[in-house]
Amino acid sequence: MILDMLRHGETERGGGLRGSLDDLLTEQGWAQMREAVAQAGPWDALVSSPLRRCAQFADELGARLGLPVQLEAGVRELHFGDWEGRSAVQIMQDQADALGRFWADPYAFTPPRGEPVSAFAERVLAALDGLGRQHAGKRVLLVTHGGVMRLLLAQARGLPREQLLQVEVGHGALVRLALGSDGRLQERC
Repeated sequence: MILDMLRHGETERGGGLRGSLDDLLTEQGWAQMREAVAQAGPWDALVSSPLRRCAQFADELGARLGLPVQLEAGVRELHFGDWEGRSAVQIMQDQADALGRFWADPYAFTPPRGEPVSAFAERVLAALDGLGRQHAGKRVLLVTHGGVMRLLLAQARGLPREQLLQVEVGHGALVRLALGSDGRLQERC
């Protein structure tokens, strides 16, 4: 399966850790996503996170391309618990040590009342496995979140877990992976 991953664009509530918050896209966010896919494709299937910042764009694109949208809960963003909706600057004001531990090794430290990255990774990889079986040999566009893309890119690049948050994925970024029949991911240009 060839997997093109599109990160949602800028959201109305701006930066920070959005996680499970169901923000809407700004006009700029819509433009970022439209521009990213303008010269891309074609795709055989269109899969999206159910969060509106992904699903609403997927619905628009699916209508334009004549493709049904498959919502996949397993590719939702990491739930950041008490940190949701806060920027790193805000978190630094009262939880600098905790944020530092999270940035140093997100697998070893979970934000207060958040989803452990190990559970997030298990959820995302299980969803990817299911998509790989369902769409074997096809080209799939996955409309998703920065955390999901960082995780899958880190896997494809063979990065140690401590480097997960060093993977850069901007708003409206479009990247391609290949999922082999053996479950291995490879980054493609």
